[in-house]
Amino acid sequence: MKKTIAMAAALLISCSAVCMTSFAADETKVFVTVSNDKKDLVLIQEPITVTDIDSDGKLTINDALYIAHENKFEGGAAAGYKSSVGQWGLGLDKLWGVENGGSYGYYVNDKMSMGLADEIKDGDQIQAFIYPDPKDYNYYYSFFNAKKGEPVAVDAEVPLTLTYYTFGANGDLVENKLANAKITFNGKATDFVTDADGKVTVKFSEAGSNYVSAASDSVNIVPPVYMVDVDAALTSSTTTAQVTTTTTTTTTTTTATTTKATTKATTKASGNSPKTGVKGAGMAVFGLAGAIATAFALRRKNEE
Repeated sequence: MKKTIAMAAALLISCSAVCMTSFAADETKVFVTVSNDKKDLVLIQEPITVTDIDSDGKLTINDALYIAHENKFEGGAAAGYKSSVGQWGLGLDKLWGVENGGSYGYYVNDKMSMGLADEIKDGDQIQAFIYPDPKDYNYYYSFFNAKKGEPVAVDAEVPLTLTYYTFGANGDLVENKLANAKITFNGKATDFVTDADGKVTVKFSEAGSNYVSAASDSVNIVPPVYMVDVDAALTSSTTTAQVTTTTTTTTTTTTATTTKATTKATTKASGNSPKTGVKGAGMAVFGLAGAIATAFALRRKNEE
């Protein structure tokens, strides 16, 4: 009898542990970057746990951007973010507190998205931006060949390549290497400049978390981002850091701005919005505690 009770308790505890693992595995986390109409990076690869805030049955760019604003914009999503359904589907009305008639852009993993309702998956990199001049669309998305590198030692060299998109005659995206772009570390100017092939090898003289970006006098670019941690505890025996190359595929696209024909609010008031976290993790922990309590109760009853 004692053996049976012990086995039952073990099964309950194991089930609870499996449930907790399952909930954690189902979590969808993306990384959101936002630049404003002054070309400032106001969010840099911010980790966002995505939930279906608009109840459309899928996890989308809209969900991620809403939650990013709810978490990081002063006043929450109600103050900084707005989307609605128009002639071409779900589109942006406000990004980071700016309403400009729809002059915004958003890319996922350096590929242009067709709309806010595009689905996203765990690990995706989402970059949204506001056109500095709502009437001037000569503003080009740019990106490095990697989003984030492994930690490196002080004075380690990191090779990067800077690319920007233009539109071809048929509306397809064309990749261009950006020469003579000025590299910045954490928003501050450096002496690093890209060569004719868009290549540059950067070096960090101080430890800490760093983001690399770029600006150009010849091409009006959306600021790119590369993140890396410089660890003083690492040795500099390996002088060149490895980066993971981001592979991009050009696709046929159309102009992102539209005139709204109808409006249907998809956002909710900040007070009613769901908070990020592992959905159901609390229930799993509760179940684990319940299983342990049950096991002890059964054991005590058996002993009596």
